[in-house]
Amino acid sequence: MPRTTRVTVAAALAALLIAGVGACSGGDSDDAPDSKAKPQSSAAAEPTAEPSADMSAAEKAAGIPPEPDAATRAQLLRALAAANPDIVKYEDKAVDAARNQCSAINGGSQKLDWTASQRFTYKDVTSTEAQGKQINEALTQLHFCEV
Repeated sequence: MPRTTRVTVAAALAALLIAGVGACSGGDSDDAPDSKAKPQSSAAAEPTAEPSADMSAAEKAAGIPPEPDAATRAQLLRALAAANPDIVKYEDKAVDAARNQCSAINGGSQKLDWTASQRFTYKDVTSTEAQGKQINEALTQLHFCEV
């Protein structure tokens, strides 16, 4: 992935983080009258409406596909389990790792098999480079990484 894309994605994520912290820093609603509580809640609601669109654009720019629907998720988990049955013990971690691995695949990264082995090693699960190769093949064959 080009450096400018990484910097843009990092800046977008930093802006989202700052917006989230600002939205969470309101005072106690018990001490404030209702008229003051309403502007704070609407101000807090506004930043959450845009980050999802910004995040989707940032993820797409980074080569990360959207969250899979139920059928695609089940198909993905079956394919990942064929490469390494342990990685699907934590289904959400496996799906997140697959989406993130797509950024490496779509970005033409070097050492894809090693990257996959690292990305799919978490908690008490370890993946090898050979399993990483199988994971990359599965993601490619499923067309999961298309954005």
